[in-house]
Amino acid sequence: MIKSKLKEFGADFSLLLVAICWGATFFIVQDAIEDTPVYIFLFWRFFIATGFMFLISFKEIKKLDKETFKAGLVLGTFMFLGFAFQTFGLTYTYSSTVAFITGLNVVIVPIALFFIFKTKVSIYSISGASFAVIGLYFLTNTHAGGFGLGEFYTLICAAMFALQITYTDVYAKKHSAFLLVSIQFLVVSILSAFGALFLDGEIMPKSFDGVFLEALIVTVVFATVFAFFTQTVMQKFTTPAKTAIIFTMEPVSAGVFGYYFAEESFTFIQLLGAGLILFGMLSAELGTYFKSKRLSSV
Repeated sequence: MIKSKLKEFGADFSLLLVAICWGATFFIVQDAIEDTPVYIFLFWRFFIATGFMFLISFKEIKKLDKETFKAGLVLGTFMFLGFAFQTFGLTYTYSSTVAFITGLNVVIVPIALFFIFKTKVSIYSISGASFAVIGLYFLTNTHAGGFGLGEFYTLICAAMFALQITYTDVYAKKHSAFLLVSIQFLVVSILSAFGALFLDGEIMPKSFDGVFLEALIVTVVFATVFAFFTQTVMQKFTTPAKTAIIFTMEPVSAGVFGYYFAEESFTFIQLLGAGLILFGMLSAELGTYFKSKRLSSV
């Protein structure tokens, strides 16, 4: 019991590092896509990451079968659609509104688990997700502008990321994490290439130096290879609902790095939102722990 709980705690901490990595790269990517279209940047980010992952996964190739490929295809499609619809959403509405609606995946995950897999969801995960959503609302300082096309696109984005988290929990227990991540990256890079060619009209950036190169290095190594591989491996030892809650730390860490490196500032309401997110994470983690401890002592 103790060993199992330590593994779960280790997995949760690793996923927290993933969320921080994603948040830390926000201001770097923001600078990069000012001169480089989003799909072109996504293509090169995931194309290079795919190469790294296949090198790392070379010894696992013998385990590749039809079911593993199909699993990677599903996860890669969800990941690509999440990024794509998020980009469309940013075209039509405020970025803070997009951030809040994207964060709704913490609510969608338990719903998806229930309707797709008939999985009973812990009341602590549900309550933790509720606090996290309220926290995200305050943290992102959502603008009131009605539910338009941008909001609709971003809601689809949130659903795609929620499904990616949910199905990762299922597939990571059945297939090689190395192969799942490699195939997933390959799918995203191929679909991003189509997006770049048909929507941006080209696939090559203006140059491979400066901010673009710096952003590529940081996002490929930390925010892509390390982050998604860790997510795939560590979700074997924790729940998808808690994974979604932990990932709400991404905007928190983005705010912290933005404050120190991009001269952004917090309002009291945003600090309150960050606190509620932390409370949501802790209530889900500690609630589940004490419930398990209580049941084991009966």
